[in-house]
Amino acid sequence: MKTTNKLMIGVLAGAGGVLALLGAIGLTVAYTGGYNVAATEQHSAFVRWAFDTTFRNSVERRAAEIPATVSFTPEMIEDGAERYKQMCQHCHAGPGVERAEWANGMRPVPPHLAEAAEEWEPREVFWLVKHGVKMSGMPSFGQSHDDPAIWNLTAFVGELPAMTPERYAAFGKSSSGHDSGAAPSH
Repeated sequence: MKTTNKLMIGVLAGAGGVLALLGAIGLTVAYTGGYNVAATEQHSAFVRWAFDTTFRNSVERRAAEIPATVSFTPEMIEDGAERYKQMCQHCHAGPGVERAEWANGMRPVPPHLAEAAEEWEPREVFWLVKHGVKMSGMPSFGQSHDDPAIWNLTAFVGELPAMTPERYAAFGKSSSGHDSGAAPSH
């Protein structure tokens, strides 16, 4: 019994030592600026994995609390298309339309939603648009747009993976005067 207790104390002391060492390394990196935060450099594979895993699990967990919308109407998709072109296209592109050149300098680079949208459930897209994502450049639109407007945008994003460039271009031809909350362009 005494040997088991000594072994247990040794394991706990070893684990505590490893945690203290990792904490010291983390503080050293933070206080010395040892990690390059320049957007001109890609994240290391480990950092990309850590951010992506945390990001996906966080969104999935929080979006699970949102009741899923059963169906979207053509009017919701049309309204969402206009909002998408005003608020999202410059970073996330669209079928037949590339993102703005400046958005290529963001880290992480915003995904092309025509390809990435099918990886997300509608309530996860809704959560992402409403709350944004820290340290990604993705703003929160929940303070400037009501839930129905965000659901409309969600409806449109869900259509993107199957959309042709011609169909995408046809959306939003008639302006309804939505206020995107965006700063005016110069």
